[in-house]
Amino acid sequence: MEQYNVIGMSCASCSARVEKAVSQVKGVKTCSVNLLTNSMTVEGTADSVSIINAVKNAGYGATLKGEKNTTEKADDIEDMQSKGLLKRLIFSSAFLLVLMYFSMGHMVGLPLPKFFEHNHIAMGLIQLLLSAIIMVINQKFFVSGFKGLIHKAPNMDTLVALGSGAAFVYSTYALFAMTNAQVNGDMDRVMYFMHQFYFESAAMILTLITVGKYLEARSKGKTTNAIKSLMKLSPKTAVVIKDNKEVEIPIEQLKKGDIFVVRAGENIPVDGVIVEGSSAVNQGALTGESIPVDKTVGDTVSAATINLSGYIRCEAVRVGEDTTLAQIIKMVSDASATKAPIAKIADKVSGVFVPTVMAIAILTAIVWAVVGQSAGFVLARAISVLVISCPCALGLATPVAVMVGNGVGAKNGILYKTAVSLETVGKVDYAVLDKTGTITKGEPVVTDILPCEDFTETELLEMAYALECKSEHPLSKAITKKAKEENISQREVKDFKVVSGNGITGIYNNKNLAGGNLNFVSKYATIDNSAIQKAQSLAEQGKTPLYFTLDNNLLGIIAVADVIKEDSKKAIKDLKDMGINVVMLTGDNERTAKAIGREVGVDTVISDVLPDGKEKEIQKLKAKGKVAMVGDGINDAPALTSADVGIAIGAGSDIAIDSADIVLMKSNLSDVVGAVRLGKATLKNIYENLFWAFIYNIAGIPLAAGVFIPLFGWELNPMFGAAAMSLSSFCVVANALRLNYVNIRKDKKYIKLRNKKEKKEMEKTLKIQGMMCPHCEAHVKNALEGVDGVVSAQVSHEKGTAVVTLNKEIDTNLLIDVVEKQGYKVIS
Repeated sequence: MEQYNVIGMSCASCSARVEKAVSQVKGVKTCSVNLLTNSMTVEGTADSVSIINAVKNAGYGATLKGEKNTTEKADDIEDMQSKGLLKRLIFSSAFLLVLMYFSMGHMVGLPLPKFFEHNHIAMGLIQLLLSAIIMVINQKFFVSGFKGLIHKAPNMDTLVALGSGAAFVYSTYALFAMTNAQVNGDMDRVMYFMHQFYFESAAMILTLITVGKYLEARSKGKTTNAIKSLMKLSPKTAVVIKDNKEVEIPIEQLKKGDIFVVRAGENIPVDGVIVEGSSAVNQGALTGESIPVDKTVGDTVSAATINLSGYIRCEAVRVGEDTTLAQIIKMVSDASATKAPIAKIADKVSGVFVPTVMAIAILTAIVWAVVGQSAGFVLARAISVLVISCPCALGLATPVAVMVGNGVGAKNGILYKTAVSLETVGKVDYAVLDKTGTITKGEPVVTDILPCEDFTETELLEMAYALECKSEHPLSKAITKKAKEENISQREVKDFKVVSGNGITGIYNNKNLAGGNLNFVSKYATIDNSAIQKAQSLAEQGKTPLYFTLDNNLLGIIAVADVIKEDSKKAIKDLKDMGINVVMLTGDNERTAKAIGREVGVDTVISDVLPDGKEKEIQKLKAKGKVAMVGDGINDAPALTSADVGIAIGAGSDIAIDSADIVLMKSNLSDVVGAVRLGKATLKNIYENLFWAFIYNIAGIPLAAGVFIPLFGWELNPMFGAAAMSLSSFCVVANALRLNYVNIRKDKKYIKLRNKKEKKEMEKTLKIQGMMCPHCEAHVKNALEGVDGVVSAQVSHEKGTAVVTLNKEIDTNLLIDVVEKQGYKVIS
């Protein structure tokens, strides 16, 4: 599989043309063109030269991804195109204002220069000159449009070129006819042709479509930034041991088997195994989880993770493209290249719409010529068909609604990158939430202080602070922060020692002070069962219990946890109220994940998932419906890109934000609900705009063709056709502006949708015998969720139950058979 950057595409017809051209190359098995990322993925045996030449022959440019500076060049070209559109828009608007002054200024009482008063030829020439300038400025529409006709693949530019060109040609004809009439002294004919000028229509068509093109260009964004940011995570150099000396070398020179050194605060350059030392390693860059993992000799470390404390020596085991970070980069790149955006309805229709309109125009001219009408009448009817069927409303229907929707979102801290994200987020069936930084705050804090009977909370916190203030471990920092908030004074501890992965010790007033997990502190004091039970209860709530002892006495327990955000519970409830199934997907351990899941009320919890596993889980859910992924860690990037719509928390890494379709700037999970509501409202608005655009053409084209002349005497002047075109665009814009009044925080319409959907869902509870552990739960859960009609299954081996949510009636005996085939007994 090879990936290419494609240059010069402007609409879905363009991407279809590229895909068709490349698919015809000998040796190409499959070809997928992504308009959003301007990229193409090709599978087969064809060489890259043949593929690039095929793209060039279709009228576009292509470069093979991976070539030196290819991405940078593609970005530079895209930036130039965006700037070029803005310049075209500015100059077109400036000349259009002057043109409108000469063509329609007198209608609003604006005085004309004396030279132009009663000088009809001069008025016509100045309008021709100004409209010609605007057409030259926007010549790309004509080049692309007529090139599409030559290749038998008309696009949106073809419609623009036909509409504007027809108006200009007819106006030019009218100008020459008027000049001839004035030479002959026929002032009635002069005034008649004077009113046949549609130069302003030709110019306005181009300017309005340029607005749409510019808005579309601004909404695309730069998805390649995600991959670039991932690449920046890896250090450029590494310190290796050579001849018993530390030598700094470029990362490219680091080979498998080399011994490299990482000090506290430094990034680990490649994947390796620790051969000397110990440390706490922040793996958030890969796992997205905030609490570091203690590492010692024999443990593996990964590129882009951070050594928080200690000095370690490691042996390189995976370098270059084999590292975990490189694999994540590849996943993001592949997902970006193969993900197809929702096809633009207007571009799909334009392939049929343009030749149909041309055929109608030709047929109109033939019919009226056959019945004996004059050449001028025949030409007027054909041009009226082309002018009234101008695609302004069709072209603006989506970008204008997207623009207004984006504006409403921005005011509420919700940024949509593409029109696709606005369309898709309103259709989601599953909302998949990462735990750390999304549902929770992403930083550990003290949640419980449980002193023993002989000590107070303050005394326990004082002793813990005296010990933990000397440690760099994130859990220690949580206790230190809490002590400072309570204004606890720092006490002196001597002979401080860190036992990596277990705990810490020190001497206070000639007494042994220790803190850490149960196994560690049991060496220093006897821990009674009641304290152990309290700690287990805290652990079941997703908290980390830390024991503290002084000589042979247990001081108490302090629990540290990544606490849930204030708005998470309500946001999840709102999503469920809208009929969306909420799934928590995390790399955290099962016990912690289930505790958090129960507290916030998600439908399904999937834990212990690695980065590539997250993408696989998303793919499984996509088989059941549309999926929105919400996350903030680098490990979420493949899942965010793979989902139908990726939503990134604003406080997360830049990688996740670049890989996502929607960014929540305020980091509130409740904004996910707002994003869905706004997506539904915008999608409805787009459909309304497209409906108007099509109905306008369906009603207007017969009128322009003269179908109603024999019946009612209705004859449409091309000028009024152009006016109708302008009115259609105005109606589309006005309708889109209604989105400003959408309340995305509370909208009863979507609660009603929830009630309708909830009526279709039901629950069945199975009492199951024989489940002994979480693995048993997983077997039963996977079996039940594999049944058609099962939305989710909540399985608990402690309770011995499986609560099954259904979206249709299913025979209970079928569910029982599925469970019992796994080796368990359903008793009720």
